[in-house]
Amino acid sequence: MKINKILSMALAAVMTMSLPVFAEDSMKQDSMMFNFTSEYVQGAKKVRTIEKYDYNRGYGFVNVTTAMPERTVNMSKIKAGNEGFTVVEQSVPMFNTVDKNGEKLGLNKATCYNYGGMVFRVKAPAGGYHIEVNVEGGENNALLSVNAMQTYRLENSPSWDAAKKVVNQHPAKWDGDVWSFDYANGRDFIDIEIEAKEVNKPVTLKSIKITPVENNMSEKRTVYLLGDSTLKSYLFEEAPMCGWGQVFDRLFNTEKINVINYSMGGRSVKQMYQEGRLNDVLMTGSEGDFVLIQSGHNDEKKGNDIGTAADPTGRFGVGSTEAMYREYLEKCYIPAVRARGMIPVLVTPMTRASKFENGQFKNSFTTEDREFPKVMRETAEKMNVPLADLNELSCKYLTSIGYEGAMAVVMSLEAGETPGKTNSGSYANGHPDNKIDTTHMKEALAKQYAKIVAEEIIRLSGNYSELEPMVNAMTDDVKSGDWEKVYPEVCKDVITGENAYYRNQIEKMVQLGIMTKDDKGNFNPKAEMTVYEYADSMEKLYGSDCIDSSKYEDGILTREVMAQINLDAYKAKFKEKPKYMTDYNGTNISPDDPNYDPNLVGEEAQYYPLVGYGKITDKSEISPEYKETMEEAYELGLIRSEDAERGKMENGCTLDPKGAVTREKAAKSLYFMYVLGSDINSENDVIE
Repeated sequence: MKINKILSMALAAVMTMSLPVFAEDSMKQDSMMFNFTSEYVQGAKKVRTIEKYDYNRGYGFVNVTTAMPERTVNMSKIKAGNEGFTVVEQSVPMFNTVDKNGEKLGLNKATCYNYGGMVFRVKAPAGGYHIEVNVEGGENNALLSVNAMQTYRLENSPSWDAAKKVVNQHPAKWDGDVWSFDYANGRDFIDIEIEAKEVNKPVTLKSIKITPVENNMSEKRTVYLLGDSTLKSYLFEEAPMCGWGQVFDRLFNTEKINVINYSMGGRSVKQMYQEGRLNDVLMTGSEGDFVLIQSGHNDEKKGNDIGTAADPTGRFGVGSTEAMYREYLEKCYIPAVRARGMIPVLVTPMTRASKFENGQFKNSFTTEDREFPKVMRETAEKMNVPLADLNELSCKYLTSIGYEGAMAVVMSLEAGETPGKTNSGSYANGHPDNKIDTTHMKEALAKQYAKIVAEEIIRLSGNYSELEPMVNAMTDDVKSGDWEKVYPEVCKDVITGENAYYRNQIEKMVQLGIMTKDDKGNFNPKAEMTVYEYADSMEKLYGSDCIDSSKYEDGILTREVMAQINLDAYKAKFKEKPKYMTDYNGTNISPDDPNYDPNLVGEEAQYYPLVGYGKITDKSEISPEYKETMEEAYELGLIRSEDAERGKMENGCTLDPKGAVTREKAAKSLYFMYVLGSDINSENDVIE
């Protein structure tokens, strides 16, 4: 274990023994202690005057915190007493702490407030620290924080991912009057922020102890991924959305290296730092581990939408200016990563597939004062950090597959593609937000972005030898560039043009072994499917006892027969309705109800078809033997009208019962059934 010798020498004068007000652990030789009471405490620096921070002295109070934007406090309100240093706020200068209805927001949602208090600054080089603060009355009286981090998040983030697999190893904790936190510092000082919880109620600081923490050591390295929703690991209930960080582990021999994804939707460089996400990576990781950092999409947020954290001027808002973005990288991220003995790698955010001009996709980050890929490139060069330029290379990849190919693999959805959902409701009838989402992606595109990042790391390792252990842990096929072996599910004829329309479903069915491609690597998406081929695929998906193939007559698969097979499999698979059908909104109004709104969106967007069966116009074309099953399958959402377009929450009024089912349409239906039969809380790229 390495000891921070610089700090030991610099602070030799304040090396002490244990302070009684803290836990029974023995004090390390290089701890810093500050006593704000009138009592004598052996080894502690007694602070009895309210002095402004002085770099040479190494401690003191400040009027302006390190927050971005700055948070001001009033040192003149601090009073020194025998029991400690006290602040009483007669009027708490709160602002933007109510929602649009005037209801007070809790700390979990209030993003722009200032409770005043006091801020004590201590000189401390970049590195890891264990911090303990003794405050009279503990958590009932005070809000505690470090270097402008968000108190609520530090104390109330049990896990970092949707599946709750990535547990927070270093939350802030209260033990009586003592607040403790393990912190990875990137600056040359630590601000201890103490705020009162209530007006006219004193908050009293008694003591502070700051102890350097040695860097962790491990024989097996880890790659940590830190980013937003474009890296996030998604659940089946959110299928088909996928982040490239979710599938990045597929490119490694995980016996040689761990890959852990700390990414989450809605995060920016500011929020990942403030909520302790970056901090937990650094305090958990070991020397030699890698930290891949991508951010930019949410940093672009502007405005002051109360409770949404969009305002970059808010204390805990998501949005950033270019200056804030740069400072977070240069002062909070990179030096802290390096001080912990870890290796930073910057990844520029991929372009949104929203700017298509003259046959080419262009960089979407062109908003004035928000060109974050440019800032990240400049920072990487300035600080000599390896940078994978996913932004530039994503433009090239999307251009290579063309507009139709790109729209197929971003979050473009139509009725019947998936029973999954977004925050705004079920995807079963199309996208609830009535749009093609060009920011987020399906797994087919996430895999290609993971490929690009891996190739960039291999290329960068020629100039950055510290990346070689990560490259060496990649699979042989990745290192050799044999991507047909890495992604054998990719079909040559399902990448560009109209053949790519159901690329994501096709690749997943091939990956699962449910459907196959020919010996030339083609899927033949427009070829007609036979009844027995589809029945066989369903048996592979749900098990050999899910249907009785003998009851179906072979031939070209029609939509009415597909509905029958889907219904038979559904009844064999489910004893009760799966959660995809039941949990997405509180009350489901039947489409045939006179009060039903076919344009329901938002949280009301539901799984069940938006057009009641009574309004289907071609029911007379259904064969007599399939009339009942067709209706039942439709009402369960197992078959839907194809008369709708992507990017809209809508259903058509025809079922085309005699229409032949192509292989791509079969893949679409099988994918829907695949998600329907999967655990909503499992990561949706997992192959069991």
